[in-house]
Amino acid sequence: MPRSWRLTAILVFVLVTLSGGLAGGRLLALGDDLRLRLRAYTDLIAAARTNAGTEVTHRDLVFASIQGMLRGLDPHSNFLTPTAYTTMRERQQGSFYGLGILVGVRNGQLTVISPMEGMPAARLGIRAGDVISAIEGEPTAPLSLDEAVQRLKGPKGSQVRITIVRRGLDEPLELTVTRAEIPQTTVRYAYLIAPGTGYLSIGDFTRSTAGEVARALAELRAAGMQRLLLDLRNNGGGLLDQAIEVADQLLPAGATIVETRGRVRDSEQTYTASRQATKLDLPLIVLVNGGTASAAEILAGAIQDHDLGLVLGTPTWGKGLVQTVYNLSYGSGLALTTAKYYTPSGRLIQRDYSSYWDYYTRAEDEEPDEAADPAAGETRPRREEGEAYATDLGRTVYGGGGITPDIEVELDELPEYVQFLFARNAFFNFALEILRRQPEGIAPDWRPAPELVDEFGRWLVEQEIDDAEDVERGLEPAASRAVILRQVRSEVLTSRHGLQAAHAALAEGDAQIRAALGQFDQAAELLTRRAAAIAAAGERPTPSRRRP
Repeated sequence: MPRSWRLTAILVFVLVTLSGGLAGGRLLALGDDLRLRLRAYTDLIAAARTNAGTEVTHRDLVFASIQGMLRGLDPHSNFLTPTAYTTMRERQQGSFYGLGILVGVRNGQLTVISPMEGMPAARLGIRAGDVISAIEGEPTAPLSLDEAVQRLKGPKGSQVRITIVRRGLDEPLELTVTRAEIPQTTVRYAYLIAPGTGYLSIGDFTRSTAGEVARALAELRAAGMQRLLLDLRNNGGGLLDQAIEVADQLLPAGATIVETRGRVRDSEQTYTASRQATKLDLPLIVLVNGGTASAAEILAGAIQDHDLGLVLGTPTWGKGLVQTVYNLSYGSGLALTTAKYYTPSGRLIQRDYSSYWDYYTRAEDEEPDEAADPAAGETRPRREEGEAYATDLGRTVYGGGGITPDIEVELDELPEYVQFLFARNAFFNFALEILRRQPEGIAPDWRPAPELVDEFGRWLVEQEIDDAEDVERGLEPAASRAVILRQVRSEVLTSRHGLQAAHAALAEGDAQIRAALGQFDQAAELLTRRAAAIAAAGERPTPSRRRP
């Protein structure tokens, strides 16, 4: 068979695979016309395969071309290689099999950041700061973080041999760890951040999210929660059904959660809150930023449109395209955009993507129109952009650009010298030194004395991280000293008491959290106004789809 026709056969097979139930037998019915259109393409593949500066396979070229084809449709239609598809499904399932450790690259080495309590690694005594120098006898130094993590994962009950280098020990430790199921919780943190104020952070939406949220809300209520701060910052979305089930726990029965509209059959759907779920009915503030996208924007938009809470932070990403995932051959997958998301008021979540450059490079730190000092209780009103719509109570909201917060608050910039110290892993390494000196004496409410900053400065010089003059200059500003104390405290608590204790330490310096805690009177007033409107109307207010 000539090479060009072999390539044509390969390409037709791939296209048939991709079409699956979307096109059925119509692809082959194109017959000669299809083959003529593919001929130039197969010639291109043959030329690239033969003459490219680096060696490539037909598979590489075809997969890359499929991805390019999909990029011609929209920013979020995506071809998933077998590895990417497996990772996505694993994440959506909400668990995997592994050791139960949080790892990262510190000082150029694969380092344990925090072992998970009760998991295999913790039971074997693996500690924060341990360096995993080898996996199954193979050095980890050449591996990327993702490659190392993949090697630590494996089937349930299987074993993996790792080599641990621990400070203070002359010889490495050789440990064999039996892999177990490691739950991937999507509720990152749930605790009382202030008396009567619950804090709930959702990282993304997987199969377990709605159940996790229900349990977290019940526990917070039992602990005395009277108001809720819901953190959706950097939540990139996930499963639509889970976002709807979470919204169901917050919205009154019958309230519209989201609408989807598209051109294919069954793409137009309206999702509403059920009567079965326990409803929150407490003052609510939602935190968002440029990393809040897709399903997280649906949740924030529904809360805002129904006046159930205030949205605070910076504008969300604006990802309002619905992807349907199809299983393909070779273990690959296709995430194809089939519809768009609309909030209850009728506004489109998706922002303009006519320029992919502008779409992906939109700066989140654009200069604000009005300056605000959250520490002084100041906030900036929401930006007015896009087409205007009205909430249940007639408040103006804007479509076509994500979810614009009711109150805009920027995060504080880290001092430049603190960024320098982060880049050199200074806080993590200094925390290990503190833990070495106090192996058992770190309580969950531990706070370093202000003098620790000076000790930290001397340590920086001793470790040759910086010279004495630059250290003194860098540690002099009060803002830098406050950040340093919080960061050292966070690193120490991460190792001794887990990520939630560390988060509570860092939250004290979070400008958006501080601003939100000062806005709950407004959130309560919004609920009061809503209740009065319902009483006056005799029914639930319906959001207007007209310009106010």
